[in-house]
Amino acid sequence: MDLIHVRLHVADADESADWYVEQLGFERSWEFTTEDGSARHVYVADGNGFELQLTDAEGEDVVAEADQFDHVALGVDDVDAAFEEIENHGVVKEPGDQPEAGARTAFLNDPDGHVVELVQPLE
Repeated sequence: MDLIHVRLHVADADESADWYVEQLGFERSWEFTTEDGSARHVYVADGNGFELQLTDAEGEDVVAEADQFDHVALGVDDVDAAFEEIENHGVVKEPGDQPEAGARTAFLNDPDGHVVELVQPLE
């Protein structure tokens, strides 16, 4: 498995992305908005390809959310197979296609309740 990205809740995804680019040398890599328009996700990558997913979403209290870890995303060859094989401690979201993100994903809890996202690019 490969570590792909970490998601951070932010007040303004563009403003945060600009900060990571200008202050830390990241580069914007891609972005998407959910179909219902309630959340915007802007990704910035370091020189090794690791990304931060900067998310601004309606109804989120950024101050409360900013202190909380959201999830770790891991790249897998087959989301469904990995989902079946991994001993989880709670299913957050079963495998499903996320066309707006160009991936098939699933979410589960680790032993401490942290959310782990399994990601397989859509062909």
